[in-house]
Amino acid sequence: MDPTHFEPGPLARVECRARGDGWDLVFVRDLRHPLEKVWAALTEPDQLREWAPFTADRNLSRVGDATLTMIDADTSADLEAKVRRAERPTLLEYVWGGDVLRWELAATDVGTRLTLRHTTKDRDQVPKAAAGWHLCLVVADRVLDGQPVGPIRGQAAMSYGWAELRDAYAERLGITDETA
Repeated sequence: MDPTHFEPGPLARVECRARGDGWDLVFVRDLRHPLEKVWAALTEPDQLREWAPFTADRNLSRVGDATLTMIDADTSADLEAKVRRAERPTLLEYVWGGDVLRWELAATDVGTRLTLRHTTKDRDQVPKAAAGWHLCLVVADRVLDGQPVGPIRGQAAMSYGWAELRDAYAERLGITDETA
């Protein structure tokens, strides 16, 4: 895919909420696809490989240990993960590194509302995570449309507007250098 022709689209609905000793990024995106199709994109290794910042060593639709491999160009890093909840097709929750990702899916008149609750320890990571998930979910939407463009991961994301998205989400969330 050519970065000069990539359009990341409008910002998603986002919030940042304090949670215990961490912060929740609440990221909401509406997709024009049915629940089961979105569920498959979130859980099946072959589909995750097409859009996520990682690959999975197994299907994530069942509770238990997994390995998610972060990919950045020619380098990769295995991170232990644990699927804590997998309630097909509406709820997937796993611990990944030190973060918790909770994917909630709800049927809408035109498809699925995806709500990601990404819990992290550092508030200044929230706009960065929002920018990364924004790019990943634009790519996932194209995969679901049957028009895959290839994943946007790691440093390559800088060529697709990651920094601009990070800054826009930081402003929307009220997380600036002065408040981080």
